[in-house]
Parts: sequence; structure tokens; C-alpha cells
Amino acid sequence: MSINLSFNESFADTYRNPAQIARILTEHWVSDNMYCVNCGHEKLSHFGNNRPVADFYCSSCQEEFELKSKNGRLGNKVVDGAYQTMLQRIHSANNPNFFFLSYDKENMAVKDFLIIPKHYFVSDIIEKRKPLKKTARRAGWVGCSILLKEIPETGRIFIVKDSQVIDKENVVSKWKSTEFLKEFDSNKRGWMIDVLRCIEAISEKEFRLERVYKFEDILQVKHPQNNFIRDKIRQQLQVLRDKGVIEFISRGMYRKL
Repeated sequence: MSINLSFNESFADTYRNPAQIARILTEHWVSDNMYCVNCGHEKLSHFGNNRPVADFYCSSCQEEFELKSKNGRLGNKVVDGAYQTMLQRIHSANNPNFFFLSYDKENMAVKDFLIIPKHYFVSDIIEKRKPLKKTARRAGWVGCSILLKEIPETGRIFIVKDSQVIDKENVVSKWKSTEFLKEFDSNKRGWMIDVLRCIEAISEKEFRLERVYKFEDILQVKHPQNNFIRDKIRQQLQVLRDKGVIEFISRGMYRKL
């Protein structure tokens, strides 16, 4: 199955609202071009309209996906729906994986298309927005944004990057390498993702334990109830070592894999 980066504009011929046009074109593009990154099935199926949780599913493995699209660059954050609803979803059993699609409106073509596995969604990446003003139609409503910058690179799996299609085997392989996170509850995943981000911030491939300790203050702010940050860091490094994310070289020395 080859991926065509251009939208089929004929699907939106009867629409005039720009938001509706964007939704129709991007959803049809995913339906026509996207495979399942979980099992490799050649095509995704589209849920019926107004489904509150997801947009697409795989008929083979039943994995679910939600699509967020934007004209231009995705940036560091993507605006989403209600804050409390989003928090409930990321802790629920049927939380979908998220597709993020950026497109060039002038050329009507996909620029970037990536997936973030649902097991990377923890409370820290959901930003609470200010309530709507009293004069607004939905006064007091509180929305949220998804902080893409808070997600480790391992959790941002590109299918199309800078208008270049990534090989399917590469995409599926990267997806499979993240699945160990499914074994842990959201609190444990939160710690692991935080330590992963610390490791990614270290430019060298090989690093000492002391380098990770330098992030102690940042981790303390994120986890104020924990008084044993260094112990937790060592614990997470051991788990990441056991899962094949990093390699233990010698006492206090690790290598990124």
C-alpha cells in the first residue's frame, strides 16, 4: 500500500465551512492511506460520525485511533477538548492512540503525520487552559492542550516527516519498541516517561548515572510527594535496561540503544 500525500478535494465539494472541509479531507486521507501500526493490517476503518472517543479502528486487532489535524506546523502543543474529559480518557481502558497530521493548505497535501501511542499519555502532558469568559456561549468551560514537547522522541513515531514517507517496517518496529509501557499503570508510566526525557536530553550516547542525577530538581518539582528521587531514578534506569531501551556498561555507566 503506497501513501499518496495529496488530499482528494472532491470529497469536500459540497462543503463551504473551512473546518468541515479540513475534517472531511483529512479523515478521508487517513481512510485511504493509513495502515495499522500495531498489527500491520493494510487499512483502517472509520467509525460512525460523532463517536466521542475515537475516529478510526483496525478491524484486525481492534486498536483505536483519534485524529488531530492542523494547517501548518504542529508546534509544541495541540488544542484539544474538555480538560476533565481528557484526563478521564487517558486513564480509561479504551483510550485511543493519537494521530497528529499537519498539512499545507495551499498545496492541499500532508506535511507531517505521526502517531503517539496511548501508553505515552499521562496527566503531565495535558495542559489545563483558562476557563471561557462569562460572556462566552459556554461560560466557564475549561479546555486543554496536548503538550507534544513533553512526549519523549520514542513516543513520537513519524509516518510522514517533512513530506517524506517513512518505511512501514520502520514505523511498525518503532511502535513495537514502545509496547513495554503498556505493562505499567499511569503513575509508573509517568515516572518512566520523565526519566526517558532526561536521558534524551543527554547528548552523548553513553552517559553516567551522575548525569541523570542532574535532573533531580526537575523531577522533584514534577513529583513533590517523592522524597527519594535518586532512588527512583536508579529504579527506572533498571527497568529501562531490562526492557532494552538502555544498556548497562559498567558500574554507574549506561548506553542508549
